[in-house]
Amino acid sequence: MKFYEYEAKQVFASYGIPIPKGGVASSPREAREIASSIGKPVVLKVQVLVGGRGKAGGIKFASSPEEAEKLASELLGSVFKGFKVNKILVEEKLSIKSEFYIGITIDRAARKFVAIASSKGGVDIEEVAKMYPHLIVKEYIDPLIGFHTFMARNMLKKLNLEGSLINSMAKYLKKLHDILVDYDAELIEINPLVLTGDNQLVAVDARLNIDQDALFRHKDLMDRISLRDLTPIEIEARKAGLSYVELDGDIGIIGNGAGLVMATLDLVKMHGGSPANFLDVGGGASEAAIAKALQILLEHPRVKVILVNILGGITRCDVVAKGIVSAFKSASIRKPIVIRLVGTNEDEGRRILKQEGIPALTSIEEATSLAVKISKEA
Repeated sequence: MKFYEYEAKQVFASYGIPIPKGGVASSPREAREIASSIGKPVVLKVQVLVGGRGKAGGIKFASSPEEAEKLASELLGSVFKGFKVNKILVEEKLSIKSEFYIGITIDRAARKFVAIASSKGGVDIEEVAKMYPHLIVKEYIDPLIGFHTFMARNMLKKLNLEGSLINSMAKYLKKLHDILVDYDAELIEINPLVLTGDNQLVAVDARLNIDQDALFRHKDLMDRISLRDLTPIEIEARKAGLSYVELDGDIGIIGNGAGLVMATLDLVKMHGGSPANFLDVGGGASEAAIAKALQILLEHPRVKVILVNILGGITRCDVVAKGIVSAFKSASIRKPIVIRLVGTNEDEGRRILKQEGIPALTSIEEATSLAVKISKEA
């Protein structure tokens, strides 16, 4: 679960990490007012949950409140990398002497958090690792010991920085670890952490990603941000209690059980097709849940054919069949559907579908091949 930059900075500031003076604007007038209160040249940054904003034109500079208002009118409401820009961050433009990187993330191979720092900030850390590996230092964090300021200092000494700078950076790296633990984060970073003209360290950018599986421990965050980075279809599915993830293909997928759905996606790709989604109705799905899942894909503008793969254990095939029939009877849009139905009460399920002229197959290979064929001919 990603934080917007301004939200991450608010968290950082609450832990004592310096951030630039500024505010969030939802209108050009607000941008002008913030720039006026700052009283110096400002930077305007689109607030979207993707990176690479500077290279793609999502960061602009203004020398006056009037120019800030003009640029804000161009940015607000625009679409940036597929996301509509509803907010911009207006901050003071700093005089920068040096740029650094500090952050903590998960090394999944080592099964540990790893603190990372670099004397070259302002660009992707992956790019620095390839081009300037000698400018990066790392420290693996033992979860039983934690991460302490002296560890950060020892780590940063390898960058050959001045002693006072090492002490300040170590203090802020320790604070990042405090935030990481308190918020159940899986990634936290400042890039760049800049040294200003008056020798102050300031977090010019901020990134904070929380482990979504830990959101139950953060009810305030769950209410505030749990739906915002989802597509409208994903939001509709989540509200209906369905597990749904948007993909970029044209074959709609419905299955019962995450493993079965994942296997279905793989089979579609193996047969040369492209899945439009992941949709798991879960074990023991009700007739209403099946009908809602089918309705979502019938109304999906990109879906050409729907592939339903049901392996009935707890899920009853007759209930699935009733849900499919119900959805088709009430739908204003008709699309080809391929059904593989086996398991509990499958004979009754097939009878219900046959009465409505809907065939059901037993072989998932045959069903997948047919769905891909239909999608290519549509």
